[in-house]
Amino acid sequence: MAADIRVEPLGDREYLVRIEQGSAQASTQIRVTDGVFDRTGLPEVEEGRVVHETVAFLIERQPVIDIPPMIDLDDLADAYGESYLEELERRLGSR
Repeated sequence: MAADIRVEPLGDREYLVRIEQGSAQASTQIRVTDGVFDRTGLPEVEEGRVVHETVAFLIERQPVIDIPPMIDLDDLADAYGESYLEELERRLGSR
């Protein structure tokens, strides 16, 4: 089932993301960091899309209710390693 992912900028490179998938709902605050852009070569103008695709990546791997309330993209990249970064590049068509 497709998820509804809504990204709201909070300023200072932070985003509030609300997720609905069926009857499951969650929200998370995501902090965008230079590390992910440096490691992928993604342009920084893509921040909102990076946040959206990051959440899509996560909900393909875990239930919506298990999405953490706060996510730092550098920590996520460290946890998932190259699979996250490569998937992000593929989704955003940067290479």
